[in-house]
Amino acid sequence: MLLQPGEGRVEGEVYVTSPPEDISWGFLPGSAHSPVATVASGTTVTFDTISHEGILEDQGRDPVAWFGERGVEPADVLRDATALAASGVAHRFTDGPHVVTGPVRVAGAQPGELLKVEVLSLEMRAPYGVVSNRHGKGCLAGEFPEHSAPSPDASAAAAHLYGNVHQFVPVESSASGPVGVIGYGEGRAARFALRPFLGIMGVAPDTIEPVPSVPPGAHGGNIDVNLLGVGSTLYLPVQVDGAMFYTGDPHYSQGDGEVALTAFEAPLRATLRLSVLSTAEARAAVGLIDRPFVETDEHWVPIGLDEDLDEAMRKATRAAITFLETRIGMGRAEALAYLSAAADFEISQVVDAVKGVHCCIAKADFA
Repeated sequence: MLLQPGEGRVEGEVYVTSPPEDISWGFLPGSAHSPVATVASGTTVTFDTISHEGILEDQGRDPVAWFGERGVEPADVLRDATALAASGVAHRFTDGPHVVTGPVRVAGAQPGELLKVEVLSLEMRAPYGVVSNRHGKGCLAGEFPEHSAPSPDASAAAAHLYGNVHQFVPVESSASGPVGVIGYGEGRAARFALRPFLGIMGVAPDTIEPVPSVPPGAHGGNIDVNLLGVGSTLYLPVQVDGAMFYTGDPHYSQGDGEVALTAFEAPLRATLRLSVLSTAEARAAVGLIDRPFVETDEHWVPIGLDEDLDEAMRKATRAAITFLETRIGMGRAEALAYLSAAADFEISQVVDAVKGVHCCIAKADFA
């Protein structure tokens, strides 16, 4: 199970790889970025995404050496990850960690419309990944990592001085499918099911200023909603002509909250369908929205985003009421009552500066 760039099956009509020249590292593409490809609405695009784990400064910025210390042969390290780590692509460890591929211009997309992103397939590119806990980050910043402290002399050449904790997680086969394995104690391990998804999917914000990759927003970006697996759909309000779609931050699994800082970070080959919805089509699909919105086979999923978790909850509730009012036709009072009686509000993540709450509205309730 290793998908090097250019090898293996490519399902999409267009194939977008991740060479250094097509990467933004720690920042999102903005309105001034040149597209790596231009596609018509409805085109399927396959992206080879790169995980930032194993290539960052606190891991020595040498994935062959870092993964090699954990038993991975050089031939089993992705070539595009190695090329990026060795490249001159601008990146500082104090900036966002994410490797962002794109943007792809979708012809005809205009501000005020929606970009519909359908997740058609997600293939694991490597049989391993990483969960990291870094000083000053995560739900328990200041408490974890334990038994270490960062040094001002830390650098890629002295990565151990960062004092961060990285859990190498291999993938094993099981009767029910692949599982991640976190060992503990003597000969014991937790084995958990994998639920791959892309943490970052977004459109370019309408700015020429640098946009950090960590906080999500109306443009999408690092929303980290773990429901965005195969068969799901993400709706994004278009900010600039052509939408300028990008993706990255691939995960093999993530628990709601993402409390350590990272999830199970690992590279994916993702095939997505990118379609433009007119204002009328968007209204018919999801009602009136001004922020990312997720749909699965079972649920409609409005999202709330804010630096304050309480306000993110309020924003998710308002978004859910607006959806039920403008798409389903419920009165606002009835909508609030329904949400309180039947909907589940889940914490997407609390570690990305802007926190996320998503609401799961069961489609079966409106059959």
